[in-house]
Amino acid sequence: MLRIRAFENAAEEASKGGVAAFGAALGGDARVRGPLHLSTGQEAVAAGVCINLAREDLITSTHRGHGHTLAKGASMVAMMCELFGRAAGTNGGKGGSMHIADFSIGMLGANGVVAAGIPIAVGAAHALKLQGRKQVVACFFGDGAVNRGPFLEGLNWAKVHELAVLFVCEDNRWSATTATGAMTAGAGPLARAQAMGIDGVEVDGNDAAAVDHASSILLEKIRQGKGPQFLHAVTYRFKGHVSVDLAAYRDGDELARALQTDPIDVFCRKFPGIAKAELENIERQASEEIADALRIAVAAPWPDPAGAYTDIQDTGSGRWHG
Repeated sequence: MLRIRAFENAAEEASKGGVAAFGAALGGDARVRGPLHLSTGQEAVAAGVCINLAREDLITSTHRGHGHTLAKGASMVAMMCELFGRAAGTNGGKGGSMHIADFSIGMLGANGVVAAGIPIAVGAAHALKLQGRKQVVACFFGDGAVNRGPFLEGLNWAKVHELAVLFVCEDNRWSATTATGAMTAGAGPLARAQAMGIDGVEVDGNDAAAVDHASSILLEKIRQGKGPQFLHAVTYRFKGHVSVDLAAYRDGDELARALQTDPIDVFCRKFPGIAKAELENIERQASEEIADALRIAVAAPWPDPAGAYTDIQDTGSGRWHG
């Protein structure tokens, strides 16, 4: 969680044009390219789920996917290079924040389209079933996704074919700039999953230990062949929809209350036996790691312009049209 927080804080500073707060006179062009959606405050969901996944297991993510990617094992350096649009990025600088992917650790991709990761996860799980492979797929999506068509289609297909998918609704209670509760009918995400015969639980998404425990049980059921499972993790988005969004539409008292449930603080209160020195050492290591990632990303080369014509669909025509 501290590594994710350090990454998000650094990325946020870089998106605003500087990283002076991290004590590094980096020079060069230290800017994040394109939109930046932060997962600050939601670290316990990523950490609690991914600690139960093997390297060969797969995940899909959302436009707010830095935490999931780091928790699955991706390189902080390669991720920062990707945010800066550099050739050393996870996707050669082409994907940016919203489309980070790293197949080497089973991260099939963040996605700029709400709910679009759901059918990708289901398709991957169906492929695994056809191939007779034992991996599972963890599919992260937000509460806003439950009101979109791919949610119904994806969960229905997964249940009909009893696919090995853990659906993780990362419920931060905001859909962009609108409170999700104001536009969601019924009893919520878990009830919708249960209506299709998919078992699951609701958990405090700011309690990493609780997410870990619930995820371990659900994933074991999936590995035993009991079909898809659903985790409804209720958390909170500390930042605005994007890094430059001040979230003035949000009640200040609501945010103040949410800050009292910071997942890092919750963890420390829950395990008071952990030495303060140990926690400080972990935080120092995370700070040093992100400082190195920033320095490397700023110095990394830009992509070769010729690369613009690679990693794209071949129309078969042999011609490109402007």
